[in-house]
Amino acid sequence: MMKHSGFWLQLGLTLLVSAFIAVPMAYSVLAGLMRNAFFGLKSGLTLKWITQVLSLYWPTILLSVEIALLCLVVTLLIGIPAAYVLARAPGRLARLAEEALILPIAVPGLATGLALVMTYDRWGAFRQSMWFILAGHVLFTLPFMLRAVLAVMSSADLKSLEEGAASLGANFTCRFFDVVLPNCRTGILAGALTVVTLSMGEFNLTWILHTPLTKTLPVALADAYSSMRLEVGSAYTLVFFVLIVPLLLCLQRFTRPQAARKTQ
Repeated sequence: MMKHSGFWLQLGLTLLVSAFIAVPMAYSVLAGLMRNAFFGLKSGLTLKWITQVLSLYWPTILLSVEIALLCLVVTLLIGIPAAYVLARAPGRLARLAEEALILPIAVPGLATGLALVMTYDRWGAFRQSMWFILAGHVLFTLPFMLRAVLAVMSSADLKSLEEGAASLGANFTCRFFDVVLPNCRTGILAGALTVVTLSMGEFNLTWILHTPLTKTLPVALADAYSSMRLEVGSAYTLVFFVLIVPLLLCLQRFTRPQAARKTQ
């Protein structure tokens, strides 16, 4: 069967938009492998700039990974119980609580960061530590964990499943860990990957919260582009992509419908 002309038009438009986005990113990454970005590929390829990035910014890379993993742990500990309570207690009060928890998404990161600075500026040790950035990242990413888990819990008939487990003698702890969590596995995985990805790439909020000793990957990337050679900034972009692209691929995989994943 011949495809409708509209299909080819949509496909062509999609490819053009994808190229418009991907080509500059690809060139930015490739510039980190060139000896001189202004002369292009004819200048030759080198790993010098990547080596320089790893030697100069390795602590920053480790700090970003550490904050992202800690952010994941905190959002799991808060988001899953909160989603469970909201799923089991439908009503106006629960909806208001849900809206309050996801409010940070609607507020610009700069405004949220400024509010945190104004509130905790006198807490010197906390203000100058990585924990201050972690608090901001948790505030920003918690809604994504909450909504991902809550969506799965709302679609599953948890009440009937728990009642069935309770009729067999399972206590609350057993029901929660052996019934609720396994049935919410896809939502938890999707939320976890979203949290780590957002934490690794968050710039606006972190730019307000960071100090010279607590730079994360995106902040150091901006500094590299503004104060060093273009090749160094591009090499930093390449390192950033190496860390973030696998997470994005995993996120895409786990957020697909289960039936679609089984057919692959």
